[in-house]
Amino acid sequence: MNDLPANRESLWVNEPARLLATVSLFITVYLGSFLPLAFAAAAAGARNHFWIALGSASVATWLTVRVMERGEWSIGFFVPPARAVRELILGVAFAAAVVGVSDALILFASSLRHERGSGVAWLELAVVFVPAAVHEEIVFRGYLFQRIRSWNRSVAIGLTSAVFALLHARNEGITAIALTNLVLAGVLLALAYERYRRLWFPIGIHLGWNVLSGPLLGYDVSGFASSTSLLRTIGDAPTWLSGGTFGMEGSVIMTVVEIAAAAILVRTNRKHSP
Repeated sequence: MNDLPANRESLWVNEPARLLATVSLFITVYLGSFLPLAFAAAAAGARNHFWIALGSASVATWLTVRVMERGEWSIGFFVPPARAVRELILGVAFAAAVVGVSDALILFASSLRHERGSGVAWLELAVVFVPAAVHEEIVFRGYLFQRIRSWNRSVAIGLTSAVFALLHARNEGITAIALTNLVLAGVLLALAYERYRRLWFPIGIHLGWNVLSGPLLGYDVSGFASSTSLLRTIGDAPTWLSGGTFGMEGSVIMTVVEIAAAAILVRTNRKHSP
């Protein structure tokens, strides 16, 4: 005889099916809005569709919450401006520490060095880096992650981190180390969400990480090469150390730094848990 209370038993029987329906609706709406607009943009000569992806993720989130939760779900995006700015800045500062330490260790352990570049590509920053970071946080740490987390926290973190990594698996220069680091990055960003239960802290980390490593330091970012950067990273180093054409996320040094950063967030979250 099952010892679970009737309502608890019902939760475990029905919740996976409800979650599957939720995920299916989100993906259907997302692709249904993204693909036609992306094809139209490509036909018009536009190469980057990150703002379209962000809009599609926003529409999919709104409609899925409307249908599955009757509109009663806050993903932690619409908060007082002062709070959002504070958490965004904290995220950028956290990313600066992670990227800065990784960069310093890579330079110390190799013959790579920085030299002056041709400057930041501000238009690229606006049409690629900003919408890409916000889009991925809404998709991977937004409603779907939070909904799965309400059922099982470990499954939510593990599943979204694995999917986050796999969706980058065809990027330029991908390696086993890079895939591992992407999974770790997904875990790190999930832990960042858990610090405040809002999206601004992980958005700050994601945006700061990409901008600092790419447009500022001159590494590729998950296989994407900035057209110009404030500094250029030049010299020779094995791919396992430098990350190669994937960027510093493909470096074994980043693996160590990410694990340390995740441990810091785990400790901080425990310290501030109610």
